[in-house]
Amino acid sequence: MKQKEILRKTLVSQPTPVYVTGIPTKTSENEKITAIQQGAAAATDFSWLASGDSVFIKPVVNSGKNYPATTDPLAVTAIIKLLKEKGAGRIVVGDLAGIGDVRFYKDHLEGSTRSLMERTGIAQATLRDGAELYCFEEAGWDGFYPETPLRGKSWKKPLMIPSILKEMDHIILLPRCARHLMASSTLGMKAAIGYLRTDTRTELHRDAQTFHEKIAEANTIPTLLRKQRLVLTVADRVLTTFGPNEGYITNPSTSLVVSSESIITHDMVSLAWLLENRTYTPQKELKRHSDISKRFANASNRNTVFILNRKRITSLRSENLRKADPKTIWDDPVLNHAFSIIDGIPKIVIKSTNSFVPQELQRTLQKAVSTS
Repeated sequence: MKQKEILRKTLVSQPTPVYVTGIPTKTSENEKITAIQQGAAAATDFSWLASGDSVFIKPVVNSGKNYPATTDPLAVTAIIKLLKEKGAGRIVVGDLAGIGDVRFYKDHLEGSTRSLMERTGIAQATLRDGAELYCFEEAGWDGFYPETPLRGKSWKKPLMIPSILKEMDHIILLPRCARHLMASSTLGMKAAIGYLRTDTRTELHRDAQTFHEKIAEANTIPTLLRKQRLVLTVADRVLTTFGPNEGYITNPSTSLVVSSESIITHDMVSLAWLLENRTYTPQKELKRHSDISKRFANASNRNTVFILNRKRITSLRSENLRKADPKTIWDDPVLNHAFSIIDGIPKIVIKSTNSFVPQELQRTLQKAVSTS
């Protein structure tokens, strides 16, 4: 039996729900906030949240580009308001931007995640609703601690993650739905890279033969397994080419919020939605060199290593990146490795939380994530 056929065997017996909430065109901000909260409340009953508990909200602020290159600020607004209604205490929103915009080293710092959050509107959404803004580099090089993934063996060293996570009771992840030059897509699991200190990110990119495997394994560090409660993506705009910060953006007539307590099931449906939106993308955009070239992706990865490590020799000795271009979710190397190291391939039942998701679209997504 071929490896892909083995991976596609269903290893989880009980169906896992993933919720999709429709967002029609010309929706007001308040209506969109309601839809986001509806998706969150469907995915989890918040029984894990005791009065006064602290919650860390992790958006994606890879750059200062607006949504969907980064997380939709309305997602941050909606979740903060919902958490306050549920009795949460301290709420913190934080991230560390990509090396292209923030050069964070042990002895030097250039750029600011905080300023990027201001440009995207995430900072304003955070502070307006009474939450704290926390940018990992502002705690300094020693504001991180080591954790070792519990599954897989691709990482050579423990991952350096922000010490603030020790203080927080719960984590909610708010990714975006987008293409990625090197990773093929940037969804929930890829967002974990935002926690990592520069030296850990160097290992990710330098030892590129296991680049995708490391992304999956990073999501098995004890803190995330113990504390992450909800993964929710607002995807009424989808970055379908190139990425992570530039590319073609679709604005489908009916859009989705994807929500689940499981990051793997979330990513299966989110990737299916990304691939569906690529069918809405003009062929000339899909055929651009920057989107499909393996050499370009590998060169970009080596350049990233150079910026991360500041040593040309390290960049030159970096392993070749195995660029993926999945046509189905079963072709995605991050998901395939996650299936193999965590819980196998889950049976997913896609459930709509409102009347704005066309049945045909729901059937299309269900077929895309089904193993039979």
